[in-house]
Amino acid sequence: MALASDELEKSKSTPRTRKQGAEQPAVKAEGPNLRERAAAILRAVRRFFGATVFSNLTRRIVFLNLAAITVLVAGIFYLSLNQWRAGLIDARVQSLRVQGEIISAAVAASATVDSDVIQVNPDRLIDLLPGSANAAVNFFDPSLEFPISPERVAPLLGELVTPTKTRARIYDKDGFLILDSANLYTPGEVLQPLTPPEQKEVFFLVEWWNRMLSWVPGAQFSLYQEYDASEGKRYPEVNVALTGAPADIVRVDAEGRLVVSVAVPVQRARAIVGVLLLSTSPGDIEAIVATERAAILRIALVAAVITSIFSFLLAGTIAGPMRRLSAAAERVQVSMNNRAEIPDYTERSDEIGHLSGALRAMTNALYARMEAIERFAADVAHELKNPLTSLRSAVETLPLVTKKEDRDRLTGIIQHDVRRLDRLISDISNASRLDAELVREGADSIDIGEILEALVSMHSDLAAARDITVTLDNRSGKLKPLTTGHDSRLAQVFTNLIDNAISFSPDSGTVTISLLTDADTITVRVEDEGQGIRGDTHRIFERFYTDRPENEQFGDHSGLGLSISKQIVEAHNGTITGRNRKEAAGAMFEVVLPRHRK
Repeated sequence: MALASDELEKSKSTPRTRKQGAEQPAVKAEGPNLRERAAAILRAVRRFFGATVFSNLTRRIVFLNLAAITVLVAGIFYLSLNQWRAGLIDARVQSLRVQGEIISAAVAASATVDSDVIQVNPDRLIDLLPGSANAAVNFFDPSLEFPISPERVAPLLGELVTPTKTRARIYDKDGFLILDSANLYTPGEVLQPLTPPEQKEVFFLVEWWNRMLSWVPGAQFSLYQEYDASEGKRYPEVNVALTGAPADIVRVDAEGRLVVSVAVPVQRARAIVGVLLLSTSPGDIEAIVATERAAILRIALVAAVITSIFSFLLAGTIAGPMRRLSAAAERVQVSMNNRAEIPDYTERSDEIGHLSGALRAMTNALYARMEAIERFAADVAHELKNPLTSLRSAVETLPLVTKKEDRDRLTGIIQHDVRRLDRLISDISNASRLDAELVREGADSIDIGEILEALVSMHSDLAAARDITVTLDNRSGKLKPLTTGHDSRLAQVFTNLIDNAISFSPDSGTVTISLLTDADTITVRVEDEGQGIRGDTHRIFERFYTDRPENEQFGDHSGLGLSISKQIVEAHNGTITGRNRKEAAGAMFEVVLPRHRK
């Protein structure tokens, strides 16, 4: 009963469980897919930025281009701090001087005569006599005083100075301050106490920038200091102006801001009644320079952004192909079965295109060399297997033979196969290290005529046993048959060709060696009077291919001689061909080498 109830409860709960199970996998399947997709996108973006934006080459290109702009902007800032500022100072001095002369003339015209201090010079009374030549001369003493009335000059000074934002101060001839445009208040009041300007809070980056600019070398100025109203003569320019000559001076305040001051004497009737001192507001010139610098900085920022964009584009055209080329080179290194392809950028006329072409050519040469090594190994294994099989059969049969003539024949076969193996191994060893020797040894200038003369002399003695004549027909003329290469290897080629010609020639035959030279090439022909090439003329340069005369025993030659000769000639940028003679019986081999001009 309990079991039945348990099964009933289980059957009731089954539909709900299946429904939940049907919905649950859908959610679980969608979640990991989204996460994997987002992770894949993130990895792709990371690889892209890591290979382009944050690659070493990209950083160098961007840094160097921005460094050039930085140096240019720094030079412009240096000029703005020195030459531009000096030009602004000169312009401001001239402007203040002209302005001072105009204001001083207006102030002098408003000055009134002080009747209490008028003095009569008794010595000049005679000048008043009728008919005197000096009747037009001023009766009064030149030291007549014209006091400046602050009430009359203040409105005039305010109207003239306020639009220019220039501070104007008027001192009397004793250096006492009469008027200060910074203290003018309202028409009812002349003076107003000076209030210190409010200190504005400066952003720390601006303060750091100003401090950095202050380190730039330039002109040094004295410190500006405010003096009391009765200490006007402590200003050097005021002292000079009291003597009758205008004076100017440039100073800096406690915050390093420039203050340009110009003092102009106030004269009336050739009498100096005071001094007008005009000065710029502190930081006025720096504000102009800062405005220009801000404009330059904005242009520099725009140029930096554009330069960075172009730098990234340039780096993309360099770093991207370089990365793909290096990745392909790494695939070539680790690829064991598949033939990795180098990206083709040869349509580009720059170094990337040249590098791509060089890597493709190198890779093709590498694969060709690997395939040649594989074919060579297969050919070697095939050629070694034949004498080894024959040798094994002879060795296994030898203990079973009882007759002496059979034992001698088997012993001869064993000796022949051993000699054949020794010859094959020697020729294979020479062929395998030929490339390394050609690369390692240095190339020299070689006279082909001298090599052929020595070989003809040597082979004539060996061919005399069969009454074969070896002749040299040198038709070079005045052109010397010089080429660049390895004399021992080229001698090996010609020795092999002459040996083959002697072996194929009949007794009392002739082997003719012809030497022809033109402006660009050297041609050597070796001709015999034998039966000629019986097989395919294109196969005679294949490894282990032999087509020997019938009187020679099989296995006396390895079949590598012509293959090695072709390899040596092609390493010297030459060609070697073989064909049958047309005018007579026999074969002709022709070697063409480039001629070296001294």
